[in-house]
Amino acid sequence: MLKTLHILGSSFLLAWQELKNNKLRTFLSLFGVTIGIFCIIGVLTTVDSLERNIKEGINSLGTNTIYVDKWDYSGGGDGDFPWWKYVKRPSPKYSEMRFIRAKTNSIAHMAFTLQAQGQNVVHDKDMIQNVALYGVTEEFNDIQPFEIQFGRYLTLSDMERGTANAVMGYENATKLFGSAERAMGKTITIRNKRVNIVGVIKKQGKSLLVSGWNFDDCVILSYRFFRTIFEERYSNPTIMVQGKPNITTEAFKDELRGTIRAIHRLSPGTEDDFALNAVSDFSDAITKLFANIKLGGWLIGLLSLVVGAFGIANIMFVTVRERTPIIGLKKAIGAKSRTILSEFLLESAFICFIGGAIGLILVFLLAQILSGPLNFKVHISYDILVLAVSICISIGLLAGIIPATIAARMDPVVAIRSK
Repeated sequence: MLKTLHILGSSFLLAWQELKNNKLRTFLSLFGVTIGIFCIIGVLTTVDSLERNIKEGINSLGTNTIYVDKWDYSGGGDGDFPWWKYVKRPSPKYSEMRFIRAKTNSIAHMAFTLQAQGQNVVHDKDMIQNVALYGVTEEFNDIQPFEIQFGRYLTLSDMERGTANAVMGYENATKLFGSAERAMGKTITIRNKRVNIVGVIKKQGKSLLVSGWNFDDCVILSYRFFRTIFEERYSNPTIMVQGKPNITTEAFKDELRGTIRAIHRLSPGTEDDFALNAVSDFSDAITKLFANIKLGGWLIGLLSLVVGAFGIANIMFVTVRERTPIIGLKKAIGAKSRTILSEFLLESAFICFIGGAIGLILVFLLAQILSGPLNFKVHISYDILVLAVSICISIGLLAGIIPATIAARMDPVVAIRSK
């Protein structure tokens, strides 16, 4: 054990002396490793963080949830599906919910939603624009859970009677009233309809998901009151259906498809006139997309690492040549070949590790830049850090194996006489 520690200490000391005595040569050799680690870890970290943020947005759409709509959210499968066929499809209807629930055993929660984007909301002489209005039924919050920071959510009585009460997003409340808390009890006007604010949603933060629910900049109304302001057929009607926990998404989708086909009275040979958009399908598509992006990052980084490995090997060849008399003296006084081999391999790995550490520092700086002004959460996972250290050590060992082997096989007499 003591001998191993001595070899480690000796190798690190010699590597540090090499760095101090040949700064420019070492820097140029480490540059390839630094750039390689920065590319691989930087790309993996950024892509992993981007994937996490998007998946968080997708998961916010509801776990084991299917959106019944006439539009296919994936863009029509292979992209060749004519858009006019979607337009001709019937929109989901509120009246269909009763039949869907009665004929589908796998349903845990179901809600009907309407949307009106880009609306104006007025309070006295103040107005905010581009507000998303959502008209929802009783179980919407069971599928799309969010916290109410001030006040309360819409009650069952609000939903059934269609009262002029609303829940407002945090950002909208702040813009219109100066602070979210001041929105409580205030009255706003939407298309000449007066609405009372009974609750403010807790701030959600920005999401990278292009589509979905924007609870920071919204006003949530009951479905029945929403219909007094907007026509249902022009408000993107959608049925949200959440399956029971013990039901797989595919089984749930198959059962739901059979139910809706029966409601629409479609014959066995007729194609669906509706779309079942499962949240899990979006997540799977994102995983496949980012797998390809990660592969590209690996290819770019590996190219730099190959260049860096040759640089490290060059350092070790020069080091072996400069220390040839010392190697001969060590072997003459009893040092074994495996000890010499271990010293040079560890020295090579240490030098490579320094290059990788510089690359990791650059990645951390990049993470700070993205996490701050760009409001983008960067996750540097433990697995990625372990991967970086493993790559550095592996590249160092591979780059130093040939020079270390040459040093270990030297004849002590010839080595001592060399200059």
